Amino acid sequence: MSLFEIRKIVTITEEIHHDFGPQPEQPARKGAVLAVVTNPYVGTYVEDLSPAMDELKALGERLGSILIEHLGGDASAIEGYGKGAIVGANGEIEHGAMWHIPGGGGMRAAIGGGTSIVPSTKKVGPVGARLDVPLTHIDWSYVGSHYDAIEVGVPDAPRADEMVLILAMATTGRVHERLATGFSLEDRGKPGVPA
Repeated sequence: MSLFEIRKIVTITEEIHHDFGPQPEQPARKGAVLAVVTNPYVGTYVEDLSPAMDELKALGERLGSILIEHLGGDASAIEGYGKGAIVGANGEIEHGAMWHIPGGGGMRAAIGGGTSIVPSTKKVGPVGARLDVPLTHIDWSYVGSHYDAIEVGVPDAPRADEMVLILAMATTGRVHERLATGFSLEDRGKPGVPA
């Protein structure tokens, strides 16, 4: 029996052709996939949340594969990622935290890579709550061109006994990235550069 019954899966994609600058050779693409699921832990304090981990990791891999398809189908094209959770009003913030490790691990499995920490955010919110999900480079969080975010939400979720579990990805950095002091992937490992 599933702990997390899926009510719906929502995908959001953006294709950014410019941001008042020159047209890039290829548009920047980013997107998110959101699963509206039941929260099995509402209404009581549960000490051990670990039984949820395997099921959530499998869900993360499934959602990651769905989002890759919506972003063109090539997992090797994914350069940025992030995750988040919106917990309905009868839940607690720790229920959203359950998603972080298995959601990130499942997404990495779907991508077939990713060595940097998957940035994340979470909150408890009402129906229709929105969340800014951070994005960073999949192999090194200090890559300045890939500091970004995507705002997401589901109009009829989360209900009080639900959660919205979110994965986000991007195929490039920001469309007109030109952060003057940002590191590039080639800077990794150089003296004086964060590890």
